[in-house]
Amino acid sequence: MATGLDISKRVVNGITIMDLQGRATIGANTDKLDHALRQLVAAGTLNILMNLAQVTMMDSSGIAAIVGTYVSLTREGGSLKLSRPSARVREVLRVMRLLDSIPTFDNEAEALTSFGATAQSAGS
Repeated sequence: MATGLDISKRVVNGITIMDLQGRATIGANTDKLDHALRQLVAAGTLNILMNLAQVTMMDSSGIAAIVGTYVSLTREGGSLKLSRPSARVREVLRVMRLLDSIPTFDNEAEALTSFGATAQSAGS
């Protein structure tokens, strides 16, 4: 079983989607995640969707990387959203009370549509 974290990025309709695969746990994995998120924010990326469908485990350090980026993007007028967390990761998010704070979607299409609504309301 892989213990690392693979991160790939793609852009759909101006939204940066990060596809994560593996474990977002303390050490090199969350350092990698935190670095990737900071790079996106530093490059001016305002809207990030994190696809968590292939994340097998997440601990408080993975949560910290997500929350830190969520706060930074919100300050900049952007947003971070989560899609398709596995049952195990969803439980961690629920226990940490993040499902109430960070928009989380069961499918990517809904998540992408939600960014459109956010962008339009910001401009009106």
